[in-house]
Amino acid sequence: MTTNNTAGDVKDMSLAREGVNRIQWAEREMGVLRLVRERFEQEKPLAGYKYSLCLHVTTETANLAITLKAGGADLVLCASNPLSTQDDVAAALVSEYGIPTYSIKGEDNETYYRHINAALDHAPHYTMDDGADLVSSLHTQRADLLSNVLGGTEETTTGVIRLTAMANDGKLAYPIIAVNEAETKHFFDNRYGTGQSTLDGITRATNILWAGRKVVVGGYGWCGRGVASRARGMGAHVIVTEVNPIRALEAVMDGFTVMPSAEAAAEGEVFITVTGGYHTISGDHIAVMKDGAILSNSGHFNVEIDIPALEGMSVGHRGVRDFVEEYTLKDGRHIYLLGEGRLINLAAAEGHPSAVMDMSFANQALSAEYLVKNQDSLGKGVHVVPRETDQEVGRLKLESMGINIDSLSAEQQHYQDSWDQGT
Repeated sequence: MTTNNTAGDVKDMSLAREGVNRIQWAEREMGVLRLVRERFEQEKPLAGYKYSLCLHVTTETANLAITLKAGGADLVLCASNPLSTQDDVAAALVSEYGIPTYSIKGEDNETYYRHINAALDHAPHYTMDDGADLVSSLHTQRADLLSNVLGGTEETTTGVIRLTAMANDGKLAYPIIAVNEAETKHFFDNRYGTGQSTLDGITRATNILWAGRKVVVGGYGWCGRGVASRARGMGAHVIVTEVNPIRALEAVMDGFTVMPSAEAAAEGEVFITVTGGYHTISGDHIAVMKDGAILSNSGHFNVEIDIPALEGMSVGHRGVRDFVEEYTLKDGRHIYLLGEGRLINLAAAEGHPSAVMDMSFANQALSAEYLVKNQDSLGKGVHVVPRETDQEVGRLKLESMGINIDSLSAEQQHYQDSWDQGT
């Protein structure tokens, strides 16, 4: 860790010391990534390759970037969301860790894409994305760089959806590993991380009491499961809306009330979208909401709430707290939009706890290594994290927690591998 003149665009370099302290605090909870970094420092599996990273610039991401650099990677980092950056962390990465970082909390749309282009100016061999904005920009605006790219990884549900659509259309020009699909990612990060951090963000922004509150959760994927269970744990009455009948059935079996969004809109007091889709909350829904309804989103993009419809229905709006905008509707009702409809867990809070991001980012680092080792054999398209990598992350997490588990004996393994042994 040395002070240097590393390139980048951050808010305030004087925040770097605070950022270092917080990066080191997060590292205490990231035992798996620490083990990966220790090996990377010895083996340098990423040496000779350039990486462009478009991720949420947080303390946990900082530890991933430090691990990749320890593995020999030449990397540049930019933000994957205009409101998710922790400015002290960005400053620390530039001034203390020598990692070029282009990220300012609250940056406008023009700056956001200028920063993405700055990361792409690195002419990467590999990309690491969270939401696929960097990959999309690379394919549409910077296609001249594609011939240099060997592979990439994607962190989120939303990003995997976008990349799968690109692959299906024959537009994805290189192999990308869907880190989001690893069991040690979505079972834990999406469920426990999103569940805790979403309620944390809403609580910090509003200071509401959850007990007795009617909370509508849009979507019952792994993120929705986590949000719904944590809200119920805080004493809320939880309603789930879904378009997938199997997920809706699961929500019912888990003890939640399930109903169409049009009905839930009239019942709810706090609305949380986690679908990864478009206009989960529409103008028609807002039209029947109660006075004082709170709208929030924990999906990757701010299109889950129809903000233009909300603005069109309003006679004015004003900020009443940090990350809380009060919209006055034409009939006098007030609707409160949190964090500009962006990821509330990162806009108003610190995102997922470090202990759960430990597994997600270990998957990122190990997937980066896998891509280097298998770059000649992977075809264009979206690929899953290798099963052995997923299980290794789980094993290392247990090891870092001081937990041991059983293993199969040779006889038990032979039985599992056989087909001719029955009753």
